[in-house]
Amino acid sequence: MPWEESYLGKLREMTGTEPVLMTIGARAVLRDPEGRVLLIQRNDNGRWALPAGTMELGQTLRDCAIREVWEETGLSAHAVTPFALYSGEHLHTNAFGATYQHVSLAVRVDSWSGDLVRVTDETLDAAFYPVGALPEDLSGAVRPTLADLARFEAGDPFRLA
Repeated sequence: MPWEESYLGKLREMTGTEPVLMTIGARAVLRDPEGRVLLIQRNDNGRWALPAGTMELGQTLRDCAIREVWEETGLSAHAVTPFALYSGEHLHTNAFGATYQHVSLAVRVDSWSGDLVRVTDETLDAAFYPVGALPEDLSGAVRPTLADLARFEAGDPFRLA
């Protein structure tokens, strides 16, 4: 969906770059059979990130995560497990000068299918990386999210931050 038609795009058209808006969305950790993590290179800032985005009206957070994986990678996520919810610490000003406070559900993609599309309307590239060899130009949310997933998989409870 084009930005102008999205819920957030319509809100920003009404408000301009001010005030700070709260967004609700999801980010997904998708791994290949070798355990490598899928990252996308964002077209707005060139940084490598997890597939993620903002929820649309009438959509669930689960569906948001699945949609974002599809839009940014061409892969179909079939099952997801939530492991963390991030809120207050995620104040971000984008390349257009608009500031948002993000509330984001992190999910592990448990099953998926399809062929990776490396370039989309939202991405410059996409690739699987070993956790110990992530790209240098990395979004700030990637490492903490992967650390929270590792703790969750080791038996820690769902993280509410």
